[in-house]
Amino acid sequence: MAKLTINGKVRTVDVDPNTPLLWAIREQVGLTGTKYGCGIAQCGSCTVLLDGAAIRSCALPVSAAEGKKIETVESLSVGGKLSKLQQAWVDKQAPQCGYCQTGMIMAATALLRKNPRPSDADIDAAVTNICRCGTFQEVRAAIHAAAKA
Repeated sequence: MAKLTINGKVRTVDVDPNTPLLWAIREQVGLTGTKYGCGIAQCGSCTVLLDGAAIRSCALPVSAAEGKKIETVESLSVGGKLSKLQQAWVDKQAPQCGYCQTGMIMAATALLRKNPRPSDADIDAAVTNICRCGTFQEVRAAIHAAAKA
């Protein structure tokens, strides 16, 4: 049994301590916005925030997340209202297939919290997620739009 604080709520999950955080979030807690992509921490589809830092949850064991604050994409909208970043994502038409977008949004959220006016170079350094559709220009535009909002 592990106690995880996910989106402000303490959740008890019955998993092996070495289970990747991704699977505890998806299968035990039922928050499916965090996606499985590669399973080797390369693509970023599984990105969540751990104490405010963007991490790849497919490679982090549950035991390393205990006692820390975990945020998933489900935490960003409040009362059905999208966050500024999520709305900018829609307005700038960043997603095509959309599969990788929740991970990108979480990486961008961490970036904007640390650097509210990032340059293109800052974005490229912080949002290293892979998008097979190639919407990187739209993603960058959405991050800049959210930064101005």
